[in-house]
Amino acid sequence: MIGVLFVTDPLPGLQAEIDASIGLMAATQDLDLDVWCCEPADLAVVDGRLRVRARRIRLRPRVPGDDHRWIVDPQWYDDLGTAVLDVASFALVHLRIDPPVDARYLHTTYLLDLAGTRVVNRPAGIRALHEKLMALHHPELCPPTHVGADPHALRAFVTQVGTAVVKPVDGFAGNGVWLVRDDHGAIALLESATYGGRRPVIAQQYLTAVAQGNKRLFLLDGELVGAVLRRPAAGDFRIGPPVAVAGIDAHDRAIVAALGPELRDHGLVVAGVDVIDGRLIEVNVTCPGGMHKTDALLGTRLSHTIVSHLFEGALL
Repeated sequence: MIGVLFVTDPLPGLQAEIDASIGLMAATQDLDLDVWCCEPADLAVVDGRLRVRARRIRLRPRVPGDDHRWIVDPQWYDDLGTAVLDVASFALVHLRIDPPVDARYLHTTYLLDLAGTRVVNRPAGIRALHEKLMALHHPELCPPTHVGADPHALRAFVTQVGTAVVKPVDGFAGNGVWLVRDDHGAIALLESATYGGRRPVIAQQYLTAVAQGNKRLFLLDGELVGAVLRRPAAGDFRIGPPVAVAGIDAHDRAIVAALGPELRDHGLVVAGVDVIDGRLIEVNVTCPGGMHKTDALLGTRLSHTIVSHLFEGALL
């Protein structure tokens, strides 16, 4: 085995001070394994084998900053050259391209089905369990939710719950998220959010307890390995960066117990579960993040815990 392959978005676009993929790369490097990177377009099937044009890099030293960011060089890695390799020769492949799970993402998962080595998270598992809708497998754990494209049906839901958070089914990182109140502006906002009834959205009851924080629970093979508290940024209802360690309560444990077996069965090794006031919001499995920020803020070693687990404790 020649190291670990990270399938990512273009390296120059990654934010080295916060990106979870880079935290996993750093932990992999600490295991004395070579770090290789590629983009989806670098993958190809040749004579029935998945091949990749990959770049080997070495991360430069980093130290935690005063908040959730790491202090890194502007050029955060050294390029050690490229090679065309059989993907099966890698000890592990990390699928770390950002959602949405669009045609580009899906095509990448189908290619990685042919990897011939372990892929985290398992491509078939990502296709099977939609991260925005997986929570609805457990409606008893979620706030009141309506999924659909009909603005008038969504308007009736807003009337029922008072205020709703509305987000695209294929959204990520707070993009395209709306706060819709039960007032005369609701129908216009819902028509815009659904592109006039052509795009389905998820509407959930707005939980005022979000002001006290949104918990990100970090799950590894379905088991809880850490948690961090995040709060809305000033002047914004959407969730901001991590601010403090999060306490774990009976609601959190019930959510983990419900999700754990399903995640394990589908090979979704790394997951980030969002919880507000004991209610399950969503389950992040496409490119779960937050570990690198939490490690910088709290001095934890979540990235190392994940890598250590994947390599059977060799780092401990």
